[in-house]
Amino acid sequence: MQASTTGTEPLKNLEEWDDFVASRYKPGKSESEFRNYNADANPTVTEFYRQNHAHQTLDYVLHKKAEYGKLNRGKKSIWEAAEYLNTLVDESDPDTDLSQIEHLLQTSEAIRKDGHPRWMVLTGFIHDLGKVLCLYGEPQWGVVGDTFPVGCAYSDQIVFPEFFEANPDSKVPQFQTKYGIYEPNCGLDKVHLSWGHDEYIYDVTRNYVPEPAQYMLRYHSFYPAHKHGAYRHLMNDHDAEMFEWVKKFNPYDLYSKGAEKPKLKELKPYYDELFAEFFPDKIAW
Repeated sequence: MQASTTGTEPLKNLEEWDDFVASRYKPGKSESEFRNYNADANPTVTEFYRQNHAHQTLDYVLHKKAEYGKLNRGKKSIWEAAEYLNTLVDESDPDTDLSQIEHLLQTSEAIRKDGHPRWMVLTGFIHDLGKVLCLYGEPQWGVVGDTFPVGCAYSDQIVFPEFFEANPDSKVPQFQTKYGIYEPNCGLDKVHLSWGHDEYIYDVTRNYVPEPAQYMLRYHSFYPAHKHGAYRHLMNDHDAEMFEWVKKFNPYDLYSKGAEKPKLKELKPYYDELFAEFFPDKIAW
């Protein structure tokens, strides 16, 4: 997948971030191994997080939520959005010949194979469609990356926490307390996470999919919380209950890439019916 041409883009393609996340949460890998980061081991990912942590301020997040919350980028069907995402594919990339639609199908088909509800199969297909933000000219650090709350102290469970020293919010005392601008156990719906494809696809689809799917879409990159238990002081009991679904979804997000190429022509009738079950012909983006 090509990156946006806006600014300095350290990743050759956005899948470098996906692969990095999958490798650091490899089954059987101990917590001590995960926390043992070497900034030189993967310089492109390291530079990506340096930019991400420096620029994801509360003001930036609020601005982007207001901008994209208008859903004024036109109306598209789910297939049209997926085909639009396909235009990000870098044909010069020697590491993959899979289109973005095929990557989405790998996730949803793995969920389907394991007998999960139809809404969860749907979630597997749509969860990365928010990466079309790159096609709107957004920089990589505003599209992918682990998400985290802004407006309060940064957890040491966030990858490369030392890079937050360059974030202007780190110099604002109110933003560097445990609760910051929030109330204890206020609920994640009242918390602003760093901006990216998770929040965008949640916003686009939230009126059409059930609540567990909304949580999967909105928080699938919130690794400090669903992998390390950080920020429980901001979550309420309902968040904790719903995060069981996020945890259930996570392995399919990380490990569904396989050698078998999905047969789109054969699968399309099933997905036509699935999309029609939850969505009108076109939705606002």
